[in-house]
Amino acid sequence: MKRNLTSDDVRAAIWGGAILGGGGGGLIEAGERAARLALQVGTPQLWSVDEFDDAALTATMALVGAPAAPDPHVQPAHLLRTLELLRRELPAGQKLVALHANENGAETTVNGWFHAAMTGLPVIDLACNGRAHPSSVMGALGLHTEPDYLSVQAYAGGEPHRYVEGVVSGRLEQTSAVVRRASVEAGGLVAVARNPVTVGYARQHGAPGAISHAIALGQTFLDGGVDAVARSLDGRLVAEGTVRSYRCEQQEGLDVGVVELDDAAGTTLRFINEYMLLVQGGERIARFPDLIMTFSEDGKPVVSAHVREGARLRVLVAPRARLLLSRTMFMPELYRPLEKSLGEAFAPAEVA
Repeated sequence: MKRNLTSDDVRAAIWGGAILGGGGGGLIEAGERAARLALQVGTPQLWSVDEFDDAALTATMALVGAPAAPDPHVQPAHLLRTLELLRRELPAGQKLVALHANENGAETTVNGWFHAAMTGLPVIDLACNGRAHPSSVMGALGLHTEPDYLSVQAYAGGEPHRYVEGVVSGRLEQTSAVVRRASVEAGGLVAVARNPVTVGYARQHGAPGAISHAIALGQTFLDGGVDAVARSLDGRLVAEGTVRSYRCEQQEGLDVGVVELDDAAGTTLRFINEYMLLVQGGERIARFPDLIMTFSEDGKPVVSAHVREGARLRVLVAPRARLLLSRTMFMPELYRPLEKSLGEAFAPAEVA
């Protein structure tokens, strides 16, 4: 399937992506600006994975950083610069035929749309993961398990007085750490073009259909609100209350914090960009990669970076089985840094 992305797709993708972001995945306003700009400068196309030869080459378009950082700054020119830098690193005779997103989120679902509008490359209806996640390695299709894979990551971002750009290559964990550090130096956020792989590899290890899933979920939300979303995802609204306490700090380029509600259940949400844990009455009700998402009193998604004390929130939980997840969501080793940050173990069992 090939189709042009439209203004209706923008609206639905942003809201659906915000919900699937699970507290992270970027900011709603920024995602909408980026997607609408893509439609103003060109006609980005969305192609299903079936439109490509498995040997064709694609790459991940991403944003890396902490949404609540004080000085994040990524411009359209930075997006194109990362793609230019990455293309220079491709071996002779190889070229990208498409682009794909790293995850579903308000900003990240539309990663690649502006690049596609400007270059004519299609966006694949695929993300490295069908929900947002806090670490770059989680959005890298399990490439850290491939002993001969050389990760190449190009990054750019920051205000003129903090601007950084560059290309780093090496093992995935090391290159991801360099880019994360670059996001801190840039003020909190950088655009990234990274990890060229074949479409066949992305299809096998990523989340095919993730973009159309976000668009469909967004339309469900626009038509029926949070209750319709809960039904669509076999989820449930587990809490409603006023934010009694909110703490958020930047740690190594990530937002790390806690939200406490004043409800009778004593609902507490722990987050690292995305909501990781939901506890009520001392008992875990949900844990990542289950979807945990907050909504405002008027029913709109609220990312963790925009929660404020005194705000009234509703909390949705949906089971991981209803999400399009990469295999990385079931790799316990990728949870170790997150568990260290929270001081709690919560990694799921590894799947075969």
